[in-house]
Amino acid sequence: MSERDDRRAQLEARNAAMRENVAALMSDLRRRTADLADAQARANAVTGKATSEDGLVRAEVNPAGVLTNIEFSWAAFDRHTPESLAKAVVQTAQAAARTAREQVEGALAPLTEDTPDLSNLFEGAPSFGDLLRPPAPEDATAAEDDRPSRPRSRHDEDDDDSGSSIYGRD
Repeated sequence: MSERDDRRAQLEARNAAMRENVAALMSDLRRRTADLADAQARANAVTGKATSEDGLVRAEVNPAGVLTNIEFSWAAFDRHTPESLAKAVVQTAQAAARTAREQVEGALAPLTEDTPDLSNLFEGAPSFGDLLRPPAPEDATAAEDDRPSRPRSRHDEDDDDSGSSIYGRD
């Protein structure tokens, strides 16, 4: 075998090895793409649900934590003031959003298990796990004391405070 034939055989062997590498990488990419599509489908199907501590308010949110349904027991209107009912709604919706976030994180967790983190490969790059993690819902009860109280209106003083429900269900 001549030097030229030897060099050609080496190049063909390297080409074959590179083709195998590329085929393996493409196969892995197809698998990861399918895994990502499955995880996205599971994350998109998430529904967060919560019920208030007293059981009078039920909230449902979508995967992004956006309120999609709210239900009240009739007793909620008898047992709550408007302010306490509003607080119960906010707390229940936030609990539902936390539930949805946990479910979304669970659906996306397998994607980060065997994937090298971008921040480990490139200094200053964002973490892949942080990119997949949805933002935490803000806790509105922490800022509750900072809210200005509602000014009393002329109608507040004129209200008939007979103690009976305005909804006609005594």
